Amino acid sequence: MDTFVLANQVKIPVIGFGTYKTQDGQDSGIIRQAVEAGYRHLDMAASYGNEAFVGQGLRECGVAREELFLTSKVWRDDLGYDSTLREFKKSCKNLGTDYLDLYLMHWPRPTDLNADWENLDIETWRALEELYRGGKVRAIGVSNFLPHHLDHLMEHTSIMPVVNQIEFHPGYIQKATVDYCRNLGIQVEAWSPMGRGRVMEEPLLRHLAGKYQVSVAQICIRFALQCGVIPLPKSSSPERMGQNLDVFSFAIEQEDMYRLLTLPQIGWSGLHPDRERVAVQEAGN
Repeated sequence: MDTFVLANQVKIPVIGFGTYKTQDGQDSGIIRQAVEAGYRHLDMAASYGNEAFVGQGLRECGVAREELFLTSKVWRDDLGYDSTLREFKKSCKNLGTDYLDLYLMHWPRPTDLNADWENLDIETWRALEELYRGGKVRAIGVSNFLPHHLDHLMEHTSIMPVVNQIEFHPGYIQKATVDYCRNLGIQVEAWSPMGRGRVMEEPLLRHLAGKYQVSVAQICIRFALQCGVIPLPKSSSPERMGQNLDVFSFAIEQEDMYRLLTLPQIGWSGLHPDRERVAVQEAGN
């Protein structure tokens, strides 16, 4: 199981490497290490402030551009037609490429929740459609969109998103959004697939890690895959990078999947597209 096939027939590797905060105290070597570990799908965003750093690592890794699947995102405060085209050019320049494999709207609403997000989304998507039709992007999608955001977008545009990247992990599975996307053929990706401290310390996950003789992180990644979701784990350790890809030698039994799917909410980042950020420990993306 190397790839999933998106609705527009583009193949996407089933596990990606999340680059959020990878530049903190690091150099481009972390990107080389990820590629050496076997990652070919790398997830970036303009707001991470690391595209130039990632681009340097990609140039140093020695892997041909066509073998890599690169994603970036336009930030929520840069929504709009002209600004999206401008931000796309910046991302490509920083990454050292003339095209992206996947380009996403990072959030459906600006930081100012009173702004006219409906029109901003339409204008932003119009820019993404232009990039797609022009061959600058192989696939376009969204991130952190809920069903009502997607409904509005698709009522006013001509190309359906092929990806929706959301927070997803044991203890926060966003079932309504995942089911909605699955019914429309939109591939879900998981940022923060391993949640946070409480998820990693959850007794059920620790029990299952012992049962299957793997790490808790591997349980979380395998869980996402068995839900049909693409996990985007991040790590600065070469050993853990390799472990996070080594999830195809076991399968979580159905009974255990049910137990994971029905965990109470734990590990939520505190981020919601329609609300102010909730102050919780270790918030991410």
